[in-house]
Amino acid sequence: MPITYLEDYELKKHTTFKIGGKAKRLFIPETTEELIEILHNACSPVILGGCSNVLISSDGINGEVILTTELKRFEILGRKISADCGVRVPVLSRAAQKNGLSGFEFMAGFPGTTGGVVLMNASAHGQSVCETFYRCRVFDMNKKEVLTLEKKDMLFEYRKSILSSKNYILLDAEFELKEQEPELIAKQMQKNINFRKEKQPGLTLPNAGSVFKNPPGDSAGRLLEEAGARGLKEGGAKIWEGHCNFIVNYENAQSRDVLCLMYKMYNMVKEKFNIKLEPEIRFIGKANEEESKLWNMMLKKL
Repeated sequence: MPITYLEDYELKKHTTFKIGGKAKRLFIPETTEELIEILHNACSPVILGGCSNVLISSDGINGEVILTTELKRFEILGRKISADCGVRVPVLSRAAQKNGLSGFEFMAGFPGTTGGVVLMNASAHGQSVCETFYRCRVFDMNKKEVLTLEKKDMLFEYRKSILSSKNYILLDAEFELKEQEPELIAKQMQKNINFRKEKQPGLTLPNAGSVFKNPPGDSAGRLLEEAGARGLKEGGAKIWEGHCNFIVNYENAQSRDVLCLMYKMYNMVKEKFNIKLEPEIRFIGKANEEESKLWNMMLKKL
């Protein structure tokens, strides 16, 4: 039976930035089997999960998009948790806590999904995905087959994994956690949530998380602060008053506004410290000439 899809689907209602045009064709699989079937027939689909660290072009995506948010299955067996790529990680964090399993406390306030946190080896508060990761299943888009990858295969680094460079799509993942008193886990989770509320803008101020990765041994936020980035605006986008490494959509910002502001931030740090910041946000979709140039300059491709 053919899997149904939606045409000319508005994406910005799914993004935490509240920015993004239409997907020419959108698939929303409900099982990993459906996802595999879609991937078998797709050419170069864009995979979206929580849409929490992406900037989607205001001109949309001219191709196939797969939204994984209906892939919600997860299971706990002993100290192991297996989860579909679309499971939101705060759900996993709470489930682990209730079962006396430690290792997911840092994700308690994250807006992302399993696929996203594995892809970028998410980390915070002294914990990271690679510490609990056990194995996963991916779909190899080149060979059109399902592969099982062990931890050693993942090539985890700061904000990177093998999924960042290979044409692999995460299907599901398995993690192995440590036993701990649920009360202690809950206390740490609340501490982490409180920290995020104090140091990061909530989603009532649409944003996509940290704009730039921290360079080795330093903080992108500190560099931007000292470079004088506080208070910068571009169109409907501005740097959040509480932390210079966050851009908020305060007045119907377009993707161009964000990219222009990012490039200003990038240049300010480059000129003052001779450090080239690397974007943590991913830009996806139909870039016009100006957007393409700005993005490629920040990726040091021009």
